[in-house]
Formats: sequence, structure tokens, C-alpha cells
Amino acid sequence: MEQSGRQACVERWRCVAYMVALVMFWSEAAAQIRYSISEEVKEGSVVGNIAKDLGIDRVTLKEREYRIVGSSTEPLFHLNKDDGMLYVSRKVDREEICERSNACIINLKTVLENPLEIHYVAIEVLDVNDHSPVFPEKQKRLEIFESTLPGARFQLQTARDPDGSQFSVQQYRLRHNDHFRLEVKERGEDRKMPFLVLQKQLDREATREHRLLLTAIDGGKPARSGTIEIVIEVLDVNDNWPVFRQDVYSAVLNENAAPGTLVIQVNATDLDQGANGEIVYSFGKEVDLNLQKQFYLDSKTGEIKVIGEVDFEENQSYEIDIQASDKGTVPLSTDKTVIIKVIDLNDNAPEIEVTSFSKSVPEDCRTGTTVALISVNDLDSGPNGKVSCFIGEDVPFTISPSLQDNMYAIVTKSLLDREEKSFYELTVVAKDTGEPSLSSEKTITVVVSDVNDNRPQFSLSPYTFYISENNDLAAPLFSVKASDPDDSDNAHIVYHIPRDGGEGSVSLFLNINSENGEIMALKSFDFETLKTFQFQVVATDSGAPSLSTNVTVNVFILDQNDNAPVILYPLSSNGSAEGVEEIPRNVNAGHLVTKVRAYDADIGYNGWLLFSLQELTDHSLFALDRYTGQIRTLRSFTETDEAEHKLVILVKDNGNVSLSATATVIVKLVEPKEAFAASDVKSAAKVDDDDNVTFYLMITLGSVSVLFLISIIVLIAMQCSKSTDYTSKYLQETNYDGTLCHSIQYRSGDKRYMLVGPRMSIGSTIVPGSHANTLVLPDRRRASEEVRETTIFKSISVTNGSHK
Repeated sequence: MEQSGRQACVERWRCVAYMVALVMFWSEAAAQIRYSISEEVKEGSVVGNIAKDLGIDRVTLKEREYRIVGSSTEPLFHLNKDDGMLYVSRKVDREEICERSNACIINLKTVLENPLEIHYVAIEVLDVNDHSPVFPEKQKRLEIFESTLPGARFQLQTARDPDGSQFSVQQYRLRHNDHFRLEVKERGEDRKMPFLVLQKQLDREATREHRLLLTAIDGGKPARSGTIEIVIEVLDVNDNWPVFRQDVYSAVLNENAAPGTLVIQVNATDLDQGANGEIVYSFGKEVDLNLQKQFYLDSKTGEIKVIGEVDFEENQSYEIDIQASDKGTVPLSTDKTVIIKVIDLNDNAPEIEVTSFSKSVPEDCRTGTTVALISVNDLDSGPNGKVSCFIGEDVPFTISPSLQDNMYAIVTKSLLDREEKSFYELTVVAKDTGEPSLSSEKTITVVVSDVNDNRPQFSLSPYTFYISENNDLAAPLFSVKASDPDDSDNAHIVYHIPRDGGEGSVSLFLNINSENGEIMALKSFDFETLKTFQFQVVATDSGAPSLSTNVTVNVFILDQNDNAPVILYPLSSNGSAEGVEEIPRNVNAGHLVTKVRAYDADIGYNGWLLFSLQELTDHSLFALDRYTGQIRTLRSFTETDEAEHKLVILVKDNGNVSLSATATVIVKLVEPKEAFAASDVKSAAKVDDDDNVTFYLMITLGSVSVLFLISIIVLIAMQCSKSTDYTSKYLQETNYDGTLCHSIQYRSGDKRYMLVGPRMSIGSTIVPGSHANTLVLPDRRRASEEVRETTIFKSISVTNGSHK
């Protein structure tokens, strides 16, 4: 029990340690790296070790292409990917980068690829007291009437120090003088305004001119200083100063105000009379020239009008020193500051910047994959600067806001399919919430890269081809074609024929062009040996991994007239087609003399045989049936007729180029008694033969009956197990009438075809292009795709006539 409790305690502490480590890792990943450097450091100085601070080794830093994202042509810093250090690229002048700013921070945006990460680096530039206070002039002249009462104040020129904060001008010192003392007034933005105060009335007759030395000192250690000589000329008379009616002048002005717009009117009075009481308004001597190009001051009326461009993004307020002077011999003047506050208008459209972008996106990428990172910036403030970002079309992409302000990520929101669309033109729209709102657009092209996700598809399935026998081995038999909607290697298709390895396989005699699918035969086919065959073709693409599809190819061999007729009867002992027939002289007309029998291995018209008499001694005695080959007498014989007649019979087929054979029949006329005797001898021999034949016939018929029943059962079982897919089937018919003929029936789709001999079925039609061998039969069966398969057989019916 104690041991199990101790183990449980250890496990709990281990979980706590893992959680603490995870929180510390996440905090470190989300934290911003911050460095500090002094201005004016030398080029090449080290800012910090980014690789170490990010916790990434140098190899990973280089492999993931860590870089600084920025549009500056002359960056202040650069990253060395070899050692992971951040270096200074050029001189860093704080006064140039952050003019009049208390804190000078340079924000760098850095990116790590694969996967995409963004880190922000803040570099604070520390001020160095490298500038001395400088007055605009080396000498300042002042004219003061001797009637001026003690306490009069005279504004002096301020010294400018580009350094900031404690290194700016901190104090002014005036060389000791009995008539004047120095008074410093605090102004906004750490500005100190020196005033010269008269503490003892002047006596022109005693001293006509006073020379004072004013020193400006900054807060550095050691401190830097600058001086100006103040020359005071003592004048006489005009002893009244212009006085402004208001202590404070302020106005509100919309940015982009039209030229000529009245901003404010100042008014001052002078108690003197005549020229000494006439007021002339002018800009203070310290007013910047650029400010004078933006505003116009009417010297007579004191109206301030707009003459230049007023932009809130450049200046949110203006402080203009106005001087009111009289026209006395020695003019007296009074200064007053006018404060103009600029109101922001929505006059800046959001700016879109693509900070990171993937050149292509695979079509099998997951939903939520980041495609690009964009930043949006609006120079306006308040609601005018608040921006929303979206994509303007219905595309499988969406914009997701980032943790950093004004940063967005373009990610996939649904699956991609390159075969449907290979690239997208994304229009990113950024819109602010001002009135009226302004928007901007940026088009990003996203290319969808291909992935091998489609199998090759054949144009037909299955293929059916008809070829003639005795085909040419040099020419392709036919070709198959497959297509793949993928791209590049994923769409490159290679064909091959799988070999089943059997010796009798037809695929062994076929060869396919792997590039174009053309199929060539390695041997010529013989219709009489092979009438149809089937094989498979496999199409494989070149993707990784590759995909393949197979298709069944059914080939039907068409018959050609390449077999000459063969004489079966008469046939002599030496093999020649010659025979002798003896008939009684007293036979009547129409007597069957004999029957010439022939066979042609071809089918259809090529195997349809016709008989004709090529040579005959007496045309009036014998006639030949051109279809059956029967030779009959035309009339009765007379005493004058010769006893022996020679008949040469020509047997030819009906092919386009017909082939033929000849048979010779010698007909001998004998007396009736001799004919009967010969007939008896033949009959006796025949009876003995018939007894033996009858015995063997009974055995044969019994065997055939048993085999027939077995064949019927096997055929019924095969029909039940057959699918409805297309197959080529044959049905042999016996149609022999003097000539050995045969027919083949098969089915293709919804049509039945029959290759026939000389006798055709009624209602059959010849199919064009079948070389007169193929007939289309009307389908009298039910609408079924099944095709009966029967054994191809040939039957030869031989009829022996009775001869004497």
C-alpha cells in the first residue's frame, strides 16, 4: 500500500512538472524579444543572439529560412544565418529615426518557414549626448525704449538640441547684468522658452547698448552647451505695447480643409495714437517656414486662413506664434500663441501588404492550411482606422485574424480539387468603419498543385474489335486509349498486357506500344483455328504511388477466302477426285447418277459452294444441280448413245476472289442384268458391313446420349453462374445439303450475329462491313444480356445412293 501510494504521488508530481514546462514553453514562444543598443554604434556591432533567445539551433534556423520581413531598401539590421546573431548594418542615428520622441523603439518582424512562425523583435535605441545645443543665430538684436518699465519681458530665441529626454536643453544661463535677468518658461514637449526681463529701467544717455551672453546647457554628463550674443539697443518714445484681447486663442480645423478656409481671427489693441497705435500682425520669428506655407495671416485683419494641405496623419495640432506690432518709430510688439487642433477625417484607405506567401498549395492539403500572411494598416485613427478584412469571392479560402493586430492569415476552408480548378484569383478586401467607409483590394493568385488521385480511364470498357484473319504483322491491329485528368507525370500513362503464363494464352502473341496503346500481333491469326479471344490491357500512370486501371479487350476474327474447296466424293484410292459410276442403260429421265460432295473450311459466302459442269461429252444426257451437286439423267438412253461418258465438275466458292476444285466422274452404261449383279454383290458386301456397323452404331449412340445429357447439365450450371457482362458466344448449326456448310452465332450488346454458309435463315440481314459473312438475326428471346454458349461442331451428312 505504501509503495503504490508513493508511485501515485510521483506520477502526480510528474504531471505537474509537464504542465509547468508546457506553460513556460508557450509563454516563451509567445513573448517578444527585446534588445537595447546605443545610437552611433559601429557598423557590424552585435545586437543580440536571436537563435539562442528563440531556442533554435543554427542548422534549423538556416533550414527554415529565418529572415527579417521589411520593405526598407537600406535596413538598419541584418541577420547572419550561420551564427544566428543580429548585427547592425549601418549607422544608427536616434535623432534621424525617432525625432523628438522620448522612447525610440524599432520593431522588426521575423519569419520562420516550414511551418510558418512569426516572431517580433523590439530594439530600443538608447540616446547618447552627441549633440550640443545650437541657437538659430549667433547674435540677436533687441530694441528697447528707454521708457520701458521694469518687469518688461522679451522672448528670446530658443536653442535646439536634437538629443532627446535628459540630453535635451535643460537650462539657460545669462551672464550677470544689472538691468536684465533671465526667466525661463516651460512649454509643451519638454521645451523651455527663455525670456529677458527688464529689472531696472534703462537710461539711454548712460548706456546706449547692452551686450548679453545667453548660454543653453543640456543634461548630459559632461554637459554640452551653446551660446548666443544678445545685443540690446535702447530707444526712445513709443511706450505702449499692443495687447491681445484674449489670453488664449484656440481653434478646431477639419483635415483636408479647402484653401481659403478661415481658421481664426486674432485681435490686438494699442493705446498709442497715430502710427504708434496702428497694429500690424505677423508670424512670430520662430514659426517654421513649412507652417507658413500651410497658413496665411492677414497683416491688417489678423485672420488666419488655410493655404496648404492639412493632414491629420502628419500633424494632429499646430502651435502658431502670432506677433502684433505697432507702427511707431520704434515698433512695439506682443507675441501670442494660437493653438489649432486638427480633426481626423476618413481620408486614408487601408493598405494591404502580403508578408508571406506560398507559391503553390497541394490539392490534398487539410482544411485550415495557411496559404499566405497579410498585414493591413490604416493611417486614420479611431473608427476611421479600424479595419475588417475578407475575401470578396465564393472560394474555398477564408481569412483568419492573427494574434498580432492587423495581421491576417489566408487559410483553406474546404477541400481542393485541381481537376476542377487549378488556380484561384483571390481578391482580398480591407474595409474600415469610417463614415463613409473606405476600402482597398489586393489580388493574390493561388496555384493548386497536382496530387496523383485519379486513375487512368479507358475511352471504352470493354473494347470490341473485328480483325481479318491472315493479318499483316507489320501494321497495328488496333489501339486502346486511356486518359488521366491529373497533370504532368501523374497523367503520363504507360500500357502493358499482363501475361497469364499459359502456353496457349493468346496474350503471348500480342505486343502493345507502352506509349500510345497500339497493339500488334506477333503471328497471323487463322479463323479456322481461332475465331475469338479475350485479353486484358492495363494502363498505369507515372505518379508516386502509381495508379492503374485494366480493361477487357474482345477480339473477333473475320473469315477470309483462304481455303479452296476440298472434294470429298468421288475420291479414288490414290487420292485424286475421280470416280466411276455404272448405271443401267434402261433408266428413265431424272435418275440420280451420283452426288458430288465437297467441303470448304471457310464460312459464309467464302464457304458457299456452287457446282457446274466444266466438261461433258453429251449435254443432252446429264444435268448437274448447282447447289446440291446431284447428277441426274435428262432423258432415257438410246442404243446410239455411247457406253461411257466423262463428266468434269467444277466446284467453286463465292468469295470475292473465288477458289475452286474439279472432280471427274466416269459414267458407264451397262445392261440391266450386269447392273443388277453388280448391285447384288455390293448389297451382300454391304449387309456384312451393316451388321458390324449396327453394333458399333448402337454403342456410339448410347455414348453420345450420355455425353449429351452431361453437356446439358453442365451448360445449365454455367448459365446460372454467368454474369450479365458482355461475352462472345457461339452456336453452331448444321446445314448440310450436298455441301459441307456451317454457321456461327454470337451476341454483341443488343444484337445477334451469325456467320452462315450457303443456306440463310429467312428474315436475316447482312451487316455492312462484315465481308458478306455476318448476319444480324432478330432477337426473339427475352430482354436479357445472357448469351447461350453451345459447342461448335460440324456435321457432315453423306448420302450414298444405290448403285448397280
